[in-house]
Amino acid sequence: MSEITDFDSLRRAMAENGEQPEGPARNARAEQLLVEAERLDIPLAVIEALGHQLKVYNYSSEKAKMFVPFARLLRMWDERPGDFDEYETHSLHWVFKWMSAGMLDQPHVPLASVEKWLGEMEHRYRLAGHSARAVRSAEFSVAAHVGDVERAERAFAAWLAADRDTMADCHACELHGQGWWQAERGRDAEALAVWAPVLEGEYTCAHEPHTVLASSLLPLLRLSRLEEARAHHLRGFRLVRSMESMRGAYADHVEFCALTGNEARGLELLAERPAYFTDEGHPHSRMEFLSVVVLLMERLSELGLAGQRVPGPAGREWTAEELADHARAQALALAARFDERNGTSYVSERARARMAQRPLVERLPLGVRATRPASTVAAAASGDAAPAPAAVRQVAEPDLAVLLAEARRLSDTLQPHAVEAWARVARLAEETEGVELDARDRAEIADHAAIGLGPEGAETFEHAAELYERAGDPGEALAARARAAYVRALAGEIDEALAAVADPYDQVLALYAEGGTGVPQAAGVLMGRARILMRRVHEAEGEVVDEAVLAKAEAAVRELLALVDGRAGNDVRLAARVAEGHAMLAELATHSGNPEAGAELFARAAAEFVETGLPWFAVEYEARLAGLAHQLGDMGEAERALRAALEHGGPYLEAVGRAQLHLQLAEVLGGRGAAEEAAEHALEAAHWADEAGAGPTLGAWARHQLGGFLVRQGHWAEAAEVLESALAELTVETHGDGAVVQTQWWLGDCLSELGEHRDAAERRLQAADIARHWPEQHDHATLAHLAAESLGQAGLPLEADQGYARAGELWRGLGNVHGLVRSLRARAWLALRTENGTAAARALMTSAVEECADAFDAADDDEARLRLVSELGHTHRQFGDLLARTAAEDADDDSIRATLDEALSQMAEAVAVFAALGEGAVHARTGAELAAGWLETDLGRPAAAAARARAVLRAYADADADAGDDAGADAAVGSGEEEGETVQARLAEAEQLLHAAEEQQDR
Repeated sequence: MSEITDFDSLRRAMAENGEQPEGPARNARAEQLLVEAERLDIPLAVIEALGHQLKVYNYSSEKAKMFVPFARLLRMWDERPGDFDEYETHSLHWVFKWMSAGMLDQPHVPLASVEKWLGEMEHRYRLAGHSARAVRSAEFSVAAHVGDVERAERAFAAWLAADRDTMADCHACELHGQGWWQAERGRDAEALAVWAPVLEGEYTCAHEPHTVLASSLLPLLRLSRLEEARAHHLRGFRLVRSMESMRGAYADHVEFCALTGNEARGLELLAERPAYFTDEGHPHSRMEFLSVVVLLMERLSELGLAGQRVPGPAGREWTAEELADHARAQALALAARFDERNGTSYVSERARARMAQRPLVERLPLGVRATRPASTVAAAASGDAAPAPAAVRQVAEPDLAVLLAEARRLSDTLQPHAVEAWARVARLAEETEGVELDARDRAEIADHAAIGLGPEGAETFEHAAELYERAGDPGEALAARARAAYVRALAGEIDEALAAVADPYDQVLALYAEGGTGVPQAAGVLMGRARILMRRVHEAEGEVVDEAVLAKAEAAVRELLALVDGRAGNDVRLAARVAEGHAMLAELATHSGNPEAGAELFARAAAEFVETGLPWFAVEYEARLAGLAHQLGDMGEAERALRAALEHGGPYLEAVGRAQLHLQLAEVLGGRGAAEEAAEHALEAAHWADEAGAGPTLGAWARHQLGGFLVRQGHWAEAAEVLESALAELTVETHGDGAVVQTQWWLGDCLSELGEHRDAAERRLQAADIARHWPEQHDHATLAHLAAESLGQAGLPLEADQGYARAGELWRGLGNVHGLVRSLRARAWLALRTENGTAAARALMTSAVEECADAFDAADDDEARLRLVSELGHTHRQFGDLLARTAAEDADDDSIRATLDEALSQMAEAVAVFAALGEGAVHARTGAELAAGWLETDLGRPAAAAARARAVLRAYADADADAGDDAGADAAVGSGEEEGETVQARLAEAEQLLHAAEEQQDR
């Protein structure tokens, strides 16, 4: 902490404190600096220290402290206005607005005092010659706060009609307030239109677009613009997360979570800011925060989670129910204080309405890690992805005959929920006195109970077989025994399963031949045997399968098809046997090394299931087809198959299967450059992975992919949130070090774009530390170089120099001259930022030139030489710029001229090098030519400067003429918007240089 010895050191200290994070520590330092200012016995020093104190209080949770320093400042102004300089005079009038808003947000300040202050503000603004715009804006705030809509509308109109002057809030803040009123009056679309310039970055300030992003969340949800709402939450929350003074905007994000099925993320947000429950410096934002806490806790209670532990005020543990009661009491007590002050019930009504809101979206996936709390209400219900059929769901008074008929219909047509329907029949039969089901009914109940048991169902299938025999259906009994054998195979007992199916197989063929059973029963046994033999094939997954094993399985499948094909008629079960048989042949073709045939057969099987009315059975085979198509390089077919799988699965897909399909489709779409749609599917994949409890594995990978797709679209803030969330669960062991490095790399890029350079450097260094162990070191070198770049941008020149030096060593080891030269150039520029660094900067630039020249001599192909020539040109250009920069630091005119001459020499070299590269380097050449021209004017050589300006004008005229010779070709220069802007800028600068040179000649 620097010592305050004079006014300059005080100002430096205040500037340093202003850069610190919002909060009590910054406020305490401002208070200390005021004491130091008073010791200097300089009135303006005290005025500036009071202004600094005012500012840090305003941007903190201790806003109530603003009034004392302002009252002192106002007294000083009234007594001795001459002590205020122009800036502090402006600042004093500016913070009048803070006072009016601050009083409004403090319920202990009487409304009459607020109105009196408004009048004082208007009087002083009039005396100072300021517009009434800021006054009317303040009046609007008062009227809106107390619920006086008529006065608010009048003040709003007057605010917009008044002239903007230096006292008006910045454009961004004004637009926020104007849009807020539109939304408040139910005009959501108009609000978003007003906010558009802020959301698009046209207007910004210290608190914008932070608050506009937060305020836009509910209007977007109400307009069903869900993707925008999701993006605004991710982008906006990142901006307000670290800003203590933005409790109101923070509350908007918690509210958004509560209304979109993101209760878990809402709890995470509460956990991040425990002080928000208790900070009393700004009662109005505390009331807003506590109101949305109630909303979130009530939502949890509706989900059956009233007893869940939740984050709350420090000092004790809280359940959702307890926190809801506490927060409601606190919020309504604050609202009552405001209403008592205002003489209305408006604030309390708004608070209660906010607490009572209903979800606007059942579930809006955000892409960030947050597992939805398990609802005890939901846990008591069926775990199926799709609701039970209407006939099962809507029977108010269960009737056994109705349930039995419905269960048989479902099973005969292979519909979902058949197992559940038969279980319901069984329960009702047990609960109903005097009911005795016949053997056939009991056989089907046992058969479906066994299906529900999976690999544990063998004994139950055997029991079903006995019941089928008693019912006089020996064929179905044999089919049940074949199913029992198959579930043993599922448990890994393949030899035992084959032995168990042998007798049913022989018996059913004999029985069928005698007419003792039908095709469905015989097909059931043949299918069971074929499935067991396919398990033997699956055992060799990833290995070469014995041809005999393949042959036996294929023979079994073909035997099944020979029996069933052409005899299915309207029997859905037989049609399904045909489709499954073709799918088995597809697998066998794939194992036999014929993926083309496999793909064709999988497509056929999927189509047959769809034609039969069983699209959910097609999902597995469409997914398998997608994998084969990917392997064969047919990405169009892979994409089609994955889309079909998602469509066919409908509501019957399990969450993990849905996640996998969305993720595969995202990767395919990303591969063909459709980043926006790929991001949508990666988002869905992350959501369904979380729902399936696979967040740390599949979900983390989906977030990794989603972040990458958002990076491709330049959505830096959203991508950063998603990637940070992914990194919390990505592990080298589960996902591989490549995924971790890539995620860190992307995140570093995002943070760099967002101006968070220290954090960007940290991410890049972490990625580089992993990549340094890789055999191939290019990624390590690139990451080291990027980390050095971030360190430099973060204002850490020494650390950046060390980083570039390390990167340079790596580039040299890789034989990458371009990377080495760029690291040397970067170090040269950094050297200028250090004391007495001019000599070091020159030496580094000289080394860069020499490295280019040496590499050119050693290059053995034309393309490499051309690239090195271009690199040399850029190095000469930067060397010239660097020398010109140092000229101003030289002690006398002669040394300045010598340095400028040296800079001009480097620029001339750059021009010559770029000229040798032809039209492909025309912009680089003209840029260097113009820089050289300006140096010529600095050296008092107007004729030479004019010649260089004309050379630039001629370069573009010649290029246009050359392009005009070929009517079918684009112009060599000027094609494309960016290209055209470059040309126009060069031509304008050349004209400016020519004019300056001619004026210099005339003098």
